[in-house]
Amino acid sequence: MAATSKVYFPSVEPLAGPAIEVRERLKGVDDGQIVAFLLGHAGKSTVSVFEETMRLIAPIIMRKLVARETATLEKLVEALMPAVSPPKHLLVEARMNAEARRAVLESAEWINAAQLSELAGFIGRNASAQPNKWKREGRIFAIRHQGVDLFPDYALDAEKQFRPIAELAPILQAFDEQCDGWDIAIWFASVNSFLGGACPKDLLTSTPKRVLEAARDEIAGVLHG
Repeated sequence: MAATSKVYFPSVEPLAGPAIEVRERLKGVDDGQIVAFLLGHAGKSTVSVFEETMRLIAPIIMRKLVARETATLEKLVEALMPAVSPPKHLLVEARMNAEARRAVLESAEWINAAQLSELAGFIGRNASAQPNKWKREGRIFAIRHQGVDLFPDYALDAEKQFRPIAELAPILQAFDEQCDGWDIAIWFASVNSFLGGACPKDLLTSTPKRVLEAARDEIAGVLHG
């Protein structure tokens, strides 16, 4: 169990009044720190208001100071603690995922929304919005790379002005919310035993129904372990 220490807030007691009265009240005070304010030419009402103000804000200031000291101490402890290496299996998983993503990027041409809009013949200020609309509608998918959405060229029908291949939508629907864009891209670029060792992306145009069946088989395997 981690050791904890109780935080003590210094008590604050305003002393206000004529100098002779304050000196009298300070007699016998051997410890503690004193901060004095000399109010020249101030009336009793002004002194009373000042005393009440200090009485109210002093505890707030003390809490802020203690909180700052605590935060500083925590930062020092954090800096002095030895770094904890992630578990080996997480490192292996991260390395494999990075390699899979690199293979995905190398396996096809990936274009951003502006480039896709240009290919599809969209013009105007909001031309780049159309690919994102297709994505929201589930007609195409994208991967997020270096802060930009990238769309795969194999998902586009060049004979239909580079619109998304119609057969892609039901395949993406089969994945539903089980997979993100990178998961789907990795699946399309990986050899698939259900497809006889072919990659789904290579059969998307020629035999889309088989690719759809392979996607459903993949999801069924994920759901049932």
